[in-house]
Amino acid sequence: MDKLHAAPGNPGIAEHARIAVLDLTDHAAVVTFCEAQRIGLIVVGPEAPLVDGLTDSLRAAGFSVFGPSRLAAQLEGSKGFTKDLCARAGIPTAGYVRTRSLDEARAALTRFGAPVVIKADGLAAGKGVVVAMTMDEAQAAVDDMFDGAFGAAGAEVVVEEFMAGEEASFFALTDGATIVPFGSAQDHKRVGDGDTGPNTGGMGAYSPARVLTPELEAQVLSRIIAPTVKAMADAGMPYSGVLYAGLMLTEEGPKLIEYNARFGDPECQVLMMRLESDLAELLLACADNKLSAIAPPRFSPDVAMTVVMAAQGYPGTPKKGGRIDHIPAAEAGGAKVFHAGTTLSGDGVLSASGGRVLNVTARGASVKAARDVAYAAVDAIGFPEGFCRRDIGWREIEREEAEA
Repeated sequence: MDKLHAAPGNPGIAEHARIAVLDLTDHAAVVTFCEAQRIGLIVVGPEAPLVDGLTDSLRAAGFSVFGPSRLAAQLEGSKGFTKDLCARAGIPTAGYVRTRSLDEARAALTRFGAPVVIKADGLAAGKGVVVAMTMDEAQAAVDDMFDGAFGAAGAEVVVEEFMAGEEASFFALTDGATIVPFGSAQDHKRVGDGDTGPNTGGMGAYSPARVLTPELEAQVLSRIIAPTVKAMADAGMPYSGVLYAGLMLTEEGPKLIEYNARFGDPECQVLMMRLESDLAELLLACADNKLSAIAPPRFSPDVAMTVVMAAQGYPGTPKKGGRIDHIPAAEAGGAKVFHAGTTLSGDGVLSASGGRVLNVTARGASVKAARDVAYAAVDAIGFPEGFCRRDIGWREIEREEAEA
């Protein structure tokens, strides 16, 4: 493989790939492009085309495709679907009620009390979850969701019991039969320092998550990941791709919060910074049902950390158009700056075009060491209309300092 194409792409990946102007909802156009370019492996990354079944159309055309089918992508596309699967398979997760009206949701709130978790059932770009600490907050959340705050994603609402504990993320590759662990991470969902403010798609992450010990990882594999893969196969919708389990580490053991059907952002960045194996080889083996025939992935023992630089207003209405400068200077200190919501004008000016704009990522021997490099790079970037959290990795840094 000597050519890389990306759609829709951005100025960051354009340094490594040819940008293809494609409407990902036009499956026929995507197939035609891939045929013309003789593509050997297709990776469908975002959740929307996965849920839309783009992988099915490409597989039907004879391509090797990394990513779950439309039916299997329901693990991310519908919170209620996943909760029902967990109930059938005995997978540990929070108690829940699926509701399809405001009255049903209010009755569920009464059952659980506060604190309580309210989730839009469908895709909401990582923002359709409210952890309500009071009944007033919970009532307002279900009112907003059924009033259309998250569009079609909130046509059904899942009300869940609140789980206490520390969150972590665990990743596995599977071709529907073989399951291969693919690392861990800890995300920071709240927009503000100290885990305050509304939930976002993620304001930063680090990997590995030491709180997810080898013993706990073994429990996650045996009690959560493997039963999920088996249940999906038994239901006639085998899962192939990466399975990203968001976990709560409770006193009763790890419990599933929800699944992503993709690597996720900002977790993908820290996993890729640590990966020492050939990523394309792994993904192709997964796509071709040959995962058992290759060596498992190797990761650096180093820690990787990423800090999200977002546009002012995120996660509400982000301010677009803010100029971004000095990325080469930021990377000179050892960091890697991944682009997310950026655009490049005809005269070469880089600017913000989305909510989460950059992922400033670094490696180090410890979380603190990686943090220091990442934040030095953040401070070198000129993005006056952006902001970031200044406490990414705080839990693990406290643990490191306590052990010192």
